[in-house]
Amino acid sequence: MSTSDVLERFLRYVQVDTQSADEHCDQVPSTAIQFDLANMLADELRALGAQNVTVTEHAYVTAHIPASTGAEGKPRLGLISHLDTTEQAPGFGVKPHVVSYTGGDLVCGVVDGTPVAIGPEKVPALRDLENEDIVCTDGTTLLGADDKAGIAEIMALVARLAQNPELPHPPLGICFCPDEEIGHGAELLDLDSYGCTYAYTVDGGPIGELEWECFNAAEAVVSFQGFSIHPGDSKNRMVNAGELFHRFHGLLPAVQRPEYTEGYEGFYYLEGVSATVEHATARYIIRDHDGRKFQDKIDLLLKAAEFVNAEQGCERVHVEIKQQYRNMAEVVAEYPELIDLAKESFSAAGVEPHVIPIRGGTDGAQLSFRGLPCPNLSTGAYCCHGVNEFIPVASLEKMVDVLQELVARFA
Repeated sequence: MSTSDVLERFLRYVQVDTQSADEHCDQVPSTAIQFDLANMLADELRALGAQNVTVTEHAYVTAHIPASTGAEGKPRLGLISHLDTTEQAPGFGVKPHVVSYTGGDLVCGVVDGTPVAIGPEKVPALRDLENEDIVCTDGTTLLGADDKAGIAEIMALVARLAQNPELPHPPLGICFCPDEEIGHGAELLDLDSYGCTYAYTVDGGPIGELEWECFNAAEAVVSFQGFSIHPGDSKNRMVNAGELFHRFHGLLPAVQRPEYTEGYEGFYYLEGVSATVEHATARYIIRDHDGRKFQDKIDLLLKAAEFVNAEQGCERVHVEIKQQYRNMAEVVAEYPELIDLAKESFSAAGVEPHVIPIRGGTDGAQLSFRGLPCPNLSTGAYCCHGVNEFIPVASLEKMVDVLQELVARFA
C-alpha cells in the first residue's frame, strides 16, 4: 500500500474545536463550532472531486464518490464518522504532537510541573508499541481521535482514490455527523439522499477492532427536592437534597459501575451531579447488551426512587428516562457478509481482526434501526475521552489501507 496524507489531515482536524454540549441537546448541532470542521471538510471533498457535497442546516456533511470503472452498478457503500468530541474532558485548544515512544510511561506533556503520563500497567498494548511514533496532546486536553481519526482516515482514502482512480471501489457515500457524543448522531441524516445500501462507521478503538454489537442505552436525569432551613433550627425539618442523592445512589449496585465491568457486562454510570440543600440533579447513563438486563437496570433505578420517596412520605425524587439507542446486533446479524468482508479487509492489510462488542455506541446503532445496516471499524485510538488519549501513526496509516481493501471488496 502507498502512504497517504492521513497524519497531516489528522493533526489539522484535531485543532478545530468541535466539542458538543449536552446542555444544548435540544438543538442540532448542539454547538455552532461544529460547522467549522463541517465546512472545512466539505471544501476539501469538493477539491477532491466528490459530487453532491452538502452541509445541512444541522451540520451533516454528505458527499458521493463516483465508482471506479466497471463498478458503477454496484450498491453505494457508506463510510461515516462524527465531527464532535466529548465534553467529558477539556477539548478546546488541542495541541497535538508526535512522540517517539521508547517504552515505559507515555508522557503526553507536563502540566503545572507534573508529567501527564500513562504506562503499560494501565494500557498493556503500549508494550507492543515501543519504537513507534505516537500522536498525543500536551496533556491539557483530550486529543479528539474519537472521532477525528476516523474522519482523517476516510478523507485520506478519498484523496487516495482521487489520485488513483483505477483502484476498485463502488459508488461511495461519505458522511460526517454532529453530536454523536451526546446521542444525536445520525438521527437527522437524510437516508434517501445519502443513498447507501450498506455502511460502516469508522469510530472504534485499537486497530483491528470490528464491532457489530453495542449496548442498549438510556439516560436518566434524577431530580431531588429538598427543604432548606437554617441549620441551627433544622431538626426534624431540614431535608437536604444532597443527602437524598447520597441515599438514592447508595441503593444502586456498586459492582455495576463502569470501573468494575467488562465485556458484555452492563453498568450504571454517574456522569455528573450538582447539589444544594434545596435541590440536586444527577445524570446517569444506563447500558447493557442484553435487552432484558437493560430493562432490569431501568426498573431498579425507578424502584430506588420509589424507596426513597416512601421513606420521605412524599415525592422528593423524580426520575426521567430518555432512551438513546438499541443493540444494533438485532439488525446487523442479518447481514453476516458485512462482518466477513470487513474481517477479510483487515487481514489483507496485514491487521488481525478482533470481533468484540462495543462497550458504548456509535452512529451505526441508530442507522441500523433506520434501515442502513452499519457495523463499526477501528480507528487505532486508545484512552479516548481523556487527556491521555493517543493514537499510533502507523495505525492511522494502516486504517487507510484497510478502508481501501474494504471498498475494493464491494466493487
